[in-house]
Amino acid sequence: MGKTFYSNGKLLLSGEYVILDGAIGLAIPTKFGQSLEKKDTSSGMLEWKSIDEKGATWFEATYGFENLKEHSTSDKSVSATLKQLLAEAKVQNSNFLDASSGLKIETKLSFPRNWGLGTSSTLINNIAQWAQIDAYQLLWNAFGGSGYDIACAQHDSPILYQLIDKTPNVEKIPFDPSFKDSLFFVYLNQKKSSKEAIASYRKQNFDKKKLISKVSSITKKMAEASTLIEFESLLREHEQTISEVLDLPTIKTTHFSDYAGAVKSLGGWGGDFILVTGSKDDMNYFRTKGYNTIIPFAEMVLDR
Repeated sequence: MGKTFYSNGKLLLSGEYVILDGAIGLAIPTKFGQSLEKKDTSSGMLEWKSIDEKGATWFEATYGFENLKEHSTSDKSVSATLKQLLAEAKVQNSNFLDASSGLKIETKLSFPRNWGLGTSSTLINNIAQWAQIDAYQLLWNAFGGSGYDIACAQHDSPILYQLIDKTPNVEKIPFDPSFKDSLFFVYLNQKKSSKEAIASYRKQNFDKKKLISKVSSITKKMAEASTLIEFESLLREHEQTISEVLDLPTIKTTHFSDYAGAVKSLGGWGGDFILVTGSKDDMNYFRTKGYNTIIPFAEMVLDR
């Protein structure tokens, strides 16, 4: 018998690192995501295959069910992470992967892995569904992080996300701005390590309470903004706020200082996607600089 699980990708529009400390963040599940299909076999093994958005296999491995002993793998580092997740899932549900005569697992991404839309978080949520365990707990025990990406994996519309006493608080919101045709996501042609970015944030000294309050306030206003001008002003305020905390220049200052619209980093500063405002024609500015992956808001955001 086969069974398929699916999880949405994610983008965090506001909150960035401060979401770890309890700020409210505006997050969107994406139309891109990852599926996990499991089929019973009689091989006596756990056979794993991961397929990318072009249909090519990017990872393969075979494990024994006893202590997940690795029999073969195409990538030792990916295999180590996968084994860690599966072992942690088994800690939470001792019946997981128990007494199976064999399993074939196939994961499929609908976005390029280097986009940073949640290759890991979608996998974690799929494994959690399969193992019937808490996906947030699996994330925190294996990797850490705020958990907003797990919330996006599980929700089919934009959300406000906040950690209250280390408990996820998710509020679904109808974030469908009238000016969405002026919002675009531009890929910066490089993936940023969230771990490194978080470590850098943790080293800074600042008034945490004040920052949480300010970022939460900007987030709420962003979610309710009725005009593009108001939204752009909030994007700039958010960028400036985080820039001061990290003691880093904004991406607009370093890369796009002569661009007329607003430019906001998403996630780890300096990588993955940025959110920019402007017209379709304005996007040629980014293309001339070599940034050719430009996705309009409506083509990125899942809203069912």
